[in-house]
Amino acid sequence: MYTEVVMNHFKNPRNVGEMKDADGIGEVGNPVCGDMMNIYIKVKGDRIDDISFQTFGCGAAIAVSSMLTEMAKGKTLEEAKKITNKSVAEALEGLPKNKLHCSNLGADALQLAIKDYEDKMSGRGRGPQRPEDKHEHTHGESCKCPYCDGNVDDGLEFCSHCGREISEDH
Repeated sequence: MYTEVVMNHFKNPRNVGEMKDADGIGEVGNPVCGDMMNIYIKVKGDRIDDISFQTFGCGAAIAVSSMLTEMAKGKTLEEAKKITNKSVAEALEGLPKNKLHCSNLGADALQLAIKDYEDKMSGRGRGPQRPEDKHEHTHGESCKCPYCDGNVDDGLEFCSHCGREISEDH
């Protein structure tokens, strides 16, 4: 059973839509349940000035995305980094156990958007990571996911960090 807060954020989501001029983008997905989240942030003076999301998924995933954007808007980057899956679930006044993974996706997407922004500001950024990126590595070396830069073990079909399909054998 969903709480009244979850239903409100599902039926009336806040901050929905792609942000074309985003300073940072966090993309996550879970191939098992099919949820996909994109979080977009605009940063001004070390604060999240604007934030929006696009989510393809269940009602809980949409509610998590909406609540997450409300929680992060106006926060400094350091404050926003402290937003966790637990704090999002608590703000929604709870999620069913089988939907708690949605709060993980939301918190992860926000952290990736902040990392994307910080990487761009330091000159390390690759910009938005799109599905057409190829998984590339040299055999025998550390293998990284092209989407989230997490280490990928041999033989996986999907990245265990961001859930994207790994298109190249390894």
